[in-house]
Amino acid sequence: METVKLTQFSHGAGCGCKIAPAVLDTILKTDVSQKIFPQLLVGNASKDDAAAYDLGNGQALISTTDFFMPIVDDAFSFGKIAGANAISDVYAMGGTPIMAIAILGWPIDKLPPELAQQVIEGARAICHEAGIPLAGGHSIDSPEPIFGLSVNGLINKTQLKQNNTAKEGDLLFLTKPLGVGILSTAQKRNVLEEEDQSVLLNQLMLLNKVGTVLGKTDAVHAMTDVTGFGLLGHLIEMAEGSGLSAEISYTAVPILEAAKKYLAQRIIPDATYRNWNSYSTKTGFGQGVNVMEAFNVLPDPQTNGGLLIAADPEALQEIQHILMENELNHFLTPIGKMIAKAEKTVLVNA
Repeated sequence: METVKLTQFSHGAGCGCKIAPAVLDTILKTDVSQKIFPQLLVGNASKDDAAAYDLGNGQALISTTDFFMPIVDDAFSFGKIAGANAISDVYAMGGTPIMAIAILGWPIDKLPPELAQQVIEGARAICHEAGIPLAGGHSIDSPEPIFGLSVNGLINKTQLKQNNTAKEGDLLFLTKPLGVGILSTAQKRNVLEEEDQSVLLNQLMLLNKVGTVLGKTDAVHAMTDVTGFGLLGHLIEMAEGSGLSAEISYTAVPILEAAKKYLAQRIIPDATYRNWNSYSTKTGFGQGVNVMEAFNVLPDPQTNGGLLIAADPEALQEIQHILMENELNHFLTPIGKMIAKAEKTVLVNA
């Protein structure tokens, strides 16, 4: 079969396909009175990673769906990445995934079905790695290739982590470096160097399994995963939802070294600008910050990005121990902290 570059058949890439935050707010706005469901622990009222439903036996069901257009050219890798990204929403709430259902849109007139089969195979592989079945799904003939999963998970109700429950003084941790959006844009423009291809793929396919462990930790007050709105957007959601502001040290934020190389070539995802336009008025910069670089990195859309964790400062060693046990030794240093509500939602210092 002739080699096909999937990214050439989609106008977006990965979580960079997300609708801009300001536009999404317009879409979700409603004047219709919403019925109250007492068993619904997390729903549309907050901007969280997944819905959560009280099963009445001490456990909660976590339910999520996530899908997007190709972020890489290889079909098998695309399936693994899209699957890992969807499963991450369960990990981000501290849960244990139990089952996945596939969502496939495929341009049958443009791409052979054998490629779609490889996408499904990739999803099966990542589900196997997560210890869950890919139990079924639904497919349509669509103008562009689209793939993702609907994932269910379980958690003890008292251990459910949300993105709007941070406390003043909490330390902030990030479990993956930023820059995936920049590298994927470089690939789409056919300038990604071979040595950087493995860097991109390794991060995109890495499961956020540590979320299940952190879910059992009372010292973790809030958690989310960093995806299409970038670190800046998801941190703003956490801060606003918690009635707080956040202060981060830009030099402490992990960034892929390869990403800086492509930034120097002005390779920046379109979604970065959309994100920045939504969040710029809520962001302040201290002296000594490389504002131009920060502008291009902090709103960089991540796909299957790391977990953003807000934890009790007295539990620093406990959190660091968990991260080390899960081979996340490069992410032991807090990137900032939650502070009392200030004029700016996020303050970026040097």
